[in-house]
Amino acid sequence: MSTRRDFIKKVSTGGALAAVGALSMPSFAFAAKSAKSANLNISLQEGIAIGKSLDEKLDYMEKLGVTGLELGGGNLAKRVDEIKKALSNRKIKVSAICAGFGGWLLADDPAEKQKCIDSTREILAAAGELGSVGMILVPAFNSQHSYPHTQETRDRLVADLKELGAYAHEHKTSIILEPLNRGEAFYLRQVADAASICRDADSPGVFCMGDFWHMTREETSDRGAFISAGKYLKHVHIASRKRRIMPGEDGEADNYIDGFKGLKELGYEGYISFECGTKGNKEETLPAAVKLIREQWKKA
Repeated sequence: MSTRRDFIKKVSTGGALAAVGALSMPSFAFAAKSAKSANLNISLQEGIAIGKSLDEKLDYMEKLGVTGLELGGGNLAKRVDEIKKALSNRKIKVSAICAGFGGWLLADDPAEKQKCIDSTREILAAAGELGSVGMILVPAFNSQHSYPHTQETRDRLVADLKELGAYAHEHKTSIILEPLNRGEAFYLRQVADAASICRDADSPGVFCMGDFWHMTREETSDRGAFISAGKYLKHVHIASRKRRIMPGEDGEADNYIDGFKGLKELGYEGYISFECGTKGNKEETLPAAVKLIREQWKKA
């Protein structure tokens, strides 16, 4: 009769080798294949780019080789023609639209919730017209009085996202859920949670994102967080990891290689967009940050 020791011995030899051959090798092959298709597309929020006018900012971005412009959602509908004109005959495209909506989606006050839905629809229509990948949405901040963190609240959020996702898809753009750190938002804090909400919404217009700044405080692994999002990952924000300033200004803490490995394994082709300030001279810290990101992307 086979003993437990014999069983363990068999598993540790032939069984383990069979497992490697059957399971690990295909995953390695997938990672290698995906890494080849992944691209580094750097984006800057409009307020970060250097220049007095939008045209000057775009000229500066082109010199840096930046290909994405992230815009704020406030007053966006009235700026569509201006932005289209400024981007004509340029390689720069609109990446994401960062918030700008009124109210909040998880508000227990019907008026505030409706304000969020109405303003979000207006921004989504403008985002679609500009060819943006999507509009970033935070369901509620800590300071906003909301429904309690229950299954019923989650179900309510999923139902609202189905509706907004359909509207976004109709306008050829998307809703992008952003997890924040617990100091800013109690409800949505991890990328995997955002991805699971996207899965349950089951809408071609609902996706999520990761933000290195928030992930520093909430995730145990940047790579794992991004991989957990899978096909739902649509956008990425980046900043220094201690003070939310330019990548590189916090020294050795500003290491994004693990996260970049995850993005490469996914074959991520979206934007990595700067959302940060600076403690130094932006004319020096911004180019240095772009250089750092490119160097770490190559190492990943």
